[in-house]
Amino acid sequence: MRVSYTPEYVAPLPDGHIFPMKKFSGLYEHLIAKGIITDSNVVEPSLVDFVNLNLVHTTRYSNGLWSGELSAKEIRKLGLPWSKELAVRSRLAVQGTINAAVMALQDGISGNLAGGTHHAMPDGGEGFCVFNDVAVAIKVLKQAKWMKNVLVIDCDVHQGNGTAEIFKNDDDVYTFSIHGEKNYPFVKPPSTYDIGMPDGTGDQLYINTLTDALSKIFEDFTPDLVFYLAGIDPLESDHFGRLSLSLNGLLERERLVIETVTQKEVPLVLLLSGGYAPTLQQTVEAHSIMYQEAKEISKPYFH
Repeated sequence: MRVSYTPEYVAPLPDGHIFPMKKFSGLYEHLIAKGIITDSNVVEPSLVDFVNLNLVHTTRYSNGLWSGELSAKEIRKLGLPWSKELAVRSRLAVQGTINAAVMALQDGISGNLAGGTHHAMPDGGEGFCVFNDVAVAIKVLKQAKWMKNVLVIDCDVHQGNGTAEIFKNDDDVYTFSIHGEKNYPFVKPPSTYDIGMPDGTGDQLYINTLTDALSKIFEDFTPDLVFYLAGIDPLESDHFGRLSLSLNGLLERERLVIETVTQKEVPLVLLLSGGYAPTLQQTVEAHSIMYQEAKEISKPYFH
């Protein structure tokens, strides 16, 4: 399984910042150490071209983020302090998702060891999301006629408001979000299909709900490609999550999504999205579950 990654996915943040920036390098090192991926599977992205970035984002925002000319209010909404390194990693991560999408179409399954930044809107970032990598990748691949129908399965605990807003008038893109109903964002533009779960939702209710939802989605829609935003923030231990999944529940979720998609032989792109476990190591280990499951499950279907 090929994945997108570069050490430049890590940008400096002030001491004590809640966003676990080092999870990107930590996950790479963990997956290599466990033999889940090898260095020969790793494809380093270049900076996404502004022509592609601006298929989704306004020129004003893209240029302002790159040059450091965003307003203080915009930086506060983003939740990450501006630096050139942040601008670089954000463009790299978008290209990483574009590359992962192409690799999935070629190989059946692939991943980006970043990505899933689903809160970013056309004219601004928010919620630690600078650019909407999935939206850019979809626009690029659709423009190139690589595929037509795309399904976004978003299991981050926070609703994918940016993705929903960007594709609200595009019937070729099916956006599905299962999230905490009372959690951020407080204004939730409608996805194609939204499921808001109550605070404290545990494994059984979550998995049963997701199982039924996936069955319904694949009855209604036949995708050429699936993006899976596998946020680990539904875990009970998460700083922001408010749901109550266990690690076993998370493993069951990853297995459910990956098996459902790969058994239909639809190419699948794996993305991290959010996760704020009590320690960096716990965050890394939780994110690694998806890649461990993908390696095991995809063997019979893709070679």
